[in-house]
Amino acid sequence: MRAARFHEYGGAESLVIEQAPDPHPGPGEIRVRVTAASVNPIDWKLRSGALHQIFPLDLPDIPGRDAAGVVDEIGDGVQGVSIGDRVFGLGGVTGASAELLILSAWAHTPATWNDEQAAGAGLASVTAIGGLNALGSLAGRTLLVEGAAGGVGSAAVEIAVAQGAATVIGTASAHNHEFLTSLGAVPTTYGPGLAQRLTGLAPHGVDIVLDTAASGSLDDLVAIAGDPKRVATVADHAAGQRLGTHVVNAVNDSVLLSAAAELGRQGRYTPRIEQTYPLERIADAHAHAERGRTRGKIVICI
Repeated sequence: MRAARFHEYGGAESLVIEQAPDPHPGPGEIRVRVTAASVNPIDWKLRSGALHQIFPLDLPDIPGRDAAGVVDEIGDGVQGVSIGDRVFGLGGVTGASAELLILSAWAHTPATWNDEQAAGAGLASVTAIGGLNALGSLAGRTLLVEGAAGGVGSAAVEIAVAQGAATVIGTASAHNHEFLTSLGAVPTTYGPGLAQRLTGLAPHGVDIVLDTAASGSLDDLVAIAGDPKRVATVADHAAGQRLGTHVVNAVNDSVLLSAAAELGRQGRYTPRIEQTYPLERIADAHAHAERGRTRGKIVICI
């Protein structure tokens, strides 16, 4: 199969397009012929070597954790999916930027999503739903989402609105405020003075907070919420553990993926794609991701 690989840790220029061995599913897994794969922060952090002590890789390796495609091989014990089905989901921490990918968690792609949107849904939706679930029922509550314009943040906004949050306030740069409004959020800027800005937007206070940004603001977010157990972070694990907030890791969970897909079928969650790149330009896609401040997801078309 054709794949993007890196043979040593380094910059985006270390990525090359070449032939790699075809993978095959084990028990409980499926293989998809990939139509599109997303780019996540963990992809370039792994490629650069920044996480090599936590996630040592057997080089050469293929970047990418989530993708969408068409099922072409099914492992033992798998039920509820057939050859030719459109699905999206998650594999290992790497492997997605290739023509073939093994998925350990998946859901059927809603007809309302194109391939690029489906590719952008996997990691973003399980991370967002996991973070929201840690905060309990959203019904009637005011939620603040820090970093609301990014891949996880934008998913969290739409999903929170669908789950009945009374008000969702999202922080983002001013140029993304119109985007947040389109998602159903009340936009505001992040950084110094946030607590004061919120007094006008949420006169009765913020009930719960989801941090998706790892911007160093977690101390302030806890102060705004008034209780660390009313705050969840999916991005700043060290600060979350220090402060006693909910610390949420993304998990390969087909139940969460199916929940996201159902919201997609209902038209209540649509993954937002900032830009797509062909596989041959994956180095450009990684460089784009490393610059940060993305609006929604960056996707590789295979």
